Amino acid sequence: MLFQPLPLCRQAVLALGVLGLLCLSTPAEAQWKWRDSRGQVHISDIPPPRDIPDKDVLQKPEVTVRKPAPVPVAANAASAALPGKPPVDPELEAKRKRAEQEQAALAEADKKKAAAVRKDNCQRAREQLATIDSGQRIARVKADGEREILDDEQRAKEARRAREAIASECR
Repeated sequence: MLFQPLPLCRQAVLALGVLGLLCLSTPAEAQWKWRDSRGQVHISDIPPPRDIPDKDVLQKPEVTVRKPAPVPVAANAASAALPGKPPVDPELEAKRKRAEQEQAALAEADKKKAAAVRKDNCQRAREQLATIDSGQRIARVKADGEREILDDEQRAKEARRAREAIASECR
């Protein structure tokens, strides 16, 4: 038996079939390969679980950098005014500004509240110091419920604490 050439259309079909099989046999674009805790090797197009250490990842996909799509010139009036900046969604920008304003208002309210607390602490410390400096007897209640009259040393300690509070709170 002699080899007889195939007709041209059969050759083309055969060539396309071989080319199709070659395309199917190429590896996937993003291939991950790792070894699990039992030593079994896994190959997948999704990354390994987080509990797999980096030393057990045998192959990672190559990183491809995609260029951003070109921005139409007349897409956004704001971007035309600022060249080099990407277009901004007006609704999203308005939400962002509102969130920033709310955050600034909360910060301002916190500052006012802290200032009011500091002012109250300052007033109390000044009243305490005035009471100590007045010379009248001062009593405090101990943990067991018994009243204790402050002696000169205890009065000096309390006066020192009140002055420290005044120095820190009355700015």
